[in-house]
Amino acid sequence: MFLKDMTQLLVVDDDRRLRQLLSSFLKDSGFDTFEAASAAEARSMLATHPIDVMVLDVMMEGEDGMNLTKSLRSNGYKDVGILLLTAKDTVSDCIKGLEAGADDYLSKPFDPGELLARIRSLLRRKQPETTKEISRLSLGDYTFDTKSNTLLKGTEAVFLTSSELTLLRIFAQLPGKPFTREELAQRIGHRVSERSVDVQIVRLRRKIGDDPRQPRYLQTVRHVGYGLYPDTHQEDQVA
Repeated sequence: MFLKDMTQLLVVDDDRRLRQLLSSFLKDSGFDTFEAASAAEARSMLATHPIDVMVLDVMMEGEDGMNLTKSLRSNGYKDVGILLLTAKDTVSDCIKGLEAGADDYLSKPFDPGELLARIRSLLRRKQPETTKEISRLSLGDYTFDTKSNTLLKGTEAVFLTSSELTLLRIFAQLPGKPFTREELAQRIGHRVSERSVDVQIVRLRRKIGDDPRQPRYLQTVRHVGYGLYPDTHQEDQVA
């Protein structure tokens, strides 16, 4: 079964060591990550890959990150998120970066966790607003009704715990989109651990009739987490 591609990031920095460290960290965090050592290489990557977010160093030899940002924005690259990295941390430098067209600005040195949080925040802001709401999902012999929060096998309701229902609703909102264990744990709340998420996934698979060895609907997405891939789904127009 075809799975939706992971979010694609491009790390642009002429410092090879830092570029590789950032790239490795972001890959381990579940992103499909590419590298570029210059503005020219960055343009080449953007022309051949559907990059979602570019993590761009400002102080590069030749064309710097600020000028590259201006150039990209003026040449049609409106949908690529740009996060600038710089050793300068003055307010005026931050303003210049944002006015050049960057979406965010992070000063060196920085905590990798903060970089990850800013990337995820940027991705949320870049998501297009939806005007449709999923109302029903077909999962083989099972149907999930998001209006009544009811899982049915035929006409018979299947009992779900509060955690199982929360998980199913998360997946039902965006069928085909993989979520990380961390994201799922945060959404369930109540100090749920990522290990607990794995346990809940196993239980939910049983509730929807999935084969735990080869799940058809609630799939494990390598290097990311889990995603729900229904047979079909119905949408209601809400706007």
